[in-house]
Amino acid sequence: MTDTTSAIPYRVLARKYRPASFSGLIGQEALVRTLTNAIQSGRLAHAFVLTGVRGVGKTTTARIIARALNCVGADGKGGPTIEPCGVCEHCRAIAEDRHVDVLEMDAASRTGVNDIRELIDGVRYRPTSARFKIYIIDEVHMLSTAAFNALLKTLEEPPEHVKFIFATTEIRKIPVTVLSRCQRFDLRRVDMDVLQAHFSGIAEKEGASIEPAALALICRAADGSVRDGLSLLDQAIAHGAGQVSEAQVRDMLGLADRACVFDLFDAVMKGDVGTALGLMTGQYAVGADPVVILQDMLELTHWLTRLKLAPDMADAIGVSETERVRGGAMAKGLSMATLTRAWQMLLKGLGEVRGAPSPLQAAEMVLVRLAFAADLPSPAEALEALRQPGSSGGGGHAGGVSGGPAGGGHALATTTVTASVSGPAGGGSQPVMRVQSMSVVQVAEPQSQRLPAPAPEPQADDVPATFEALIVLLTEKREAVLSAALSSAVHLVHYEIGRIEFRPEPAAPPDLATRVSRLLGEWTGRPWLVSLSRDPGQATLREQSLEREIKRKQDAANHPLVQAVLSTFPGATIEAVRDLIEETAEADLAEPESANGEDE
Repeated sequence: MTDTTSAIPYRVLARKYRPASFSGLIGQEALVRTLTNAIQSGRLAHAFVLTGVRGVGKTTTARIIARALNCVGADGKGGPTIEPCGVCEHCRAIAEDRHVDVLEMDAASRTGVNDIRELIDGVRYRPTSARFKIYIIDEVHMLSTAAFNALLKTLEEPPEHVKFIFATTEIRKIPVTVLSRCQRFDLRRVDMDVLQAHFSGIAEKEGASIEPAALALICRAADGSVRDGLSLLDQAIAHGAGQVSEAQVRDMLGLADRACVFDLFDAVMKGDVGTALGLMTGQYAVGADPVVILQDMLELTHWLTRLKLAPDMADAIGVSETERVRGGAMAKGLSMATLTRAWQMLLKGLGEVRGAPSPLQAAEMVLVRLAFAADLPSPAEALEALRQPGSSGGGGHAGGVSGGPAGGGHALATTTVTASVSGPAGGGSQPVMRVQSMSVVQVAEPQSQRLPAPAPEPQADDVPATFEALIVLLTEKREAVLSAALSSAVHLVHYEIGRIEFRPEPAAPPDLATRVSRLLGEWTGRPWLVSLSRDPGQATLREQSLEREIKRKQDAANHPLVQAVLSTFPGATIEAVRDLIEETAEADLAEPESANGEDE
């Protein structure tokens, strides 16, 4: 007969090292200070609500509060204390989840009003053995509206022997009527240095050897959650059989090597697509997730931007040698425009990769777009290149533009060009730059081919000599409805002083002719005959204006300098063509005022 010994069941680190008192609760100094003062002064609220992200210790804190309020000390004569003894019957029963007066309820599985009614029915009974009857409701935001309403009255005026403790990750989903009846505590994310020191002590107790860089990766992946970090630490110790290295943690988490992220970002910023795709494929082959790689590139972009604005941050505690030396050199070589553009493209690409059927292919297309955009010159560099002699559409064309053939009747114009770059992924165009105030020449058309001239001013005696002058007169007399109707809904057939004939469109007011005739008679002191016609007539003034604008854009687009810009920026379009002569005249009028201001 052989003796057999039953093995002790293994407890995961998140349960094994769960704090049993406020002294073991890390990263929540404000909460501990408030509860300490409340217990010492006897100012205990009847309801608490604990909120924070997953794994920061909400339920653990609720159990510690329950122990602190019900602890009687080792001698059985103590009162509420900030340091539960851990040896009295109440402390041990609460720690083992078997105390009859401390009731835990999971609101995620018991959301109905009947569950709350069952709870409320037991509120009126005094505790069996403890000082307070404590109700801990986890994920309280999952309760239904009827359940919250059923809880309100009891929550507002509970018996003296009852305390409520709520825990939630979604504080906004709790009705304000419930929040106003509770004392709220926000449990903050635990800082990385606090987590690292805490995990290092636990690893030492477990007899595991873990590299500081590996521990830093675990703390970063934990994102401020103690429970998540302990779960990752438990997995890393099992993965490395007690010897945990940085490479093992990267493989376990599917992270890209930090130096490789720098190489990848550098290749993309240099426009070296082949090297960038090779690095991405290599990291994917060793188990790195494309989503995580783009997240690392986003983080690196943010770090380089911070170094660009505040270089002293490289000397901060906790900054690795790679981030300090290589990051500083990269930050100096990249402009703010390049970094902000990379941030926007990576942020948009990250969403595409997460939703793509093949994350690797989507990530590669993001790198291609980013490398393609990194090759594009800035607006200042593009203009400078165009001005250089010998460049395509550059200074050589500009020289001919500024002079122009003598007596050629050329008119200067200002063209505003917006360059839009279309990514190879076919996901649409992304605005990259705007080039303004580029002087070009527009060759005047022969007189016979010119479109109608702009509207002249009305005559001094308010007798409009032309149809355009009539529009101006109506505008000056604040007849905006009639002015708009004549501009966009009327085809002029004949016009002379005293007689107007036009063909109205269906959108024109039915009494348009009568109103125009009456007003012109009042303003000019003479009769006006305004009649309707079935003849086609001319295009409306609005159509004529649009036709002139299209013609001006076509003429500007045919100029060599503008063609050079359009070829340099694929997808660019001409937005507007403005007369430089008018702008120069306005500037000349403004100069005397500026001069006078300077003399004063």
